Amino acid sequence: MPKSFIQISDSHIDDEKLVMGVDSQANLTCVVEHISKQLYDALIFSGDLSHNGTINSYIRINEILKPLNNKACILPGNHDNKSNLAKIFDNSLLSNFQLNDWEIITIDSVQNEKVSGHLSEQKLQALADEIKLSKAKHIVLCLHHPVVPMQSSWNDDLSLENSEEFFSVISQFPRVKAIIWGHAHQSSEFKFGNIKLFSCPSTAVQFCGPSGIGYNHYTLHANGEINCKTRWLDYC
Repeated sequence: MPKSFIQISDSHIDDEKLVMGVDSQANLTCVVEHISKQLYDALIFSGDLSHNGTINSYIRINEILKPLNNKACILPGNHDNKSNLAKIFDNSLLSNFQLNDWEIITIDSVQNEKVSGHLSEQKLQALADEIKLSKAKHIVLCLHHPVVPMQSSWNDDLSLENSEEFFSVISQFPRVKAIIWGHAHQSSEFKFGNIKLFSCPSTAVQFCGPSGIGYNHYTLHANGEINCKTRWLDYC
């Protein structure tokens, strides 16, 4: 039976309820309630959990996630304070997980004091080594920043700065079947060669596309196929 996992992203929880004109806490709560009724095997949160990185915002996020009763894999985003994030989510921060013949590998693409992402030579080499060591037949890579132009009103200068170097590394590994990210508050699907590329909507507010909140639900097949269904909800 195929395994599946859920990706949520960019909840932008703050000490105040209203963020970017919406109640981001209520919206994340509604998304969590919807997810709690789904069948899935793992959950990944691809960054910008908090809007301003306060410790109280991470405490609140942890409370909102409790109904899911499972340990989410957490990635930092550019809005997150990594020190405060680690105080609440240390055990699940940048942790990989395996589902049958698949492994989901997390990547920290965040730069200090910058909105755009970058992967240093050392990080790219570490990623290559991690893929080589993986015993999985099929691999999904997850980071915060988009790795291709979003083909929308999104400012691509705020995405991963060195996508060419990134793709030159992963192109060596045909086991990489998909790359997923958040940051752009937009649900989209692209391809790079045989690699599927998925952008996850925000649980708070979208910058482009349908009005509402959402998350991505991925199904992993034994033959290396990955399918994505974006679940849309109304604002709460």
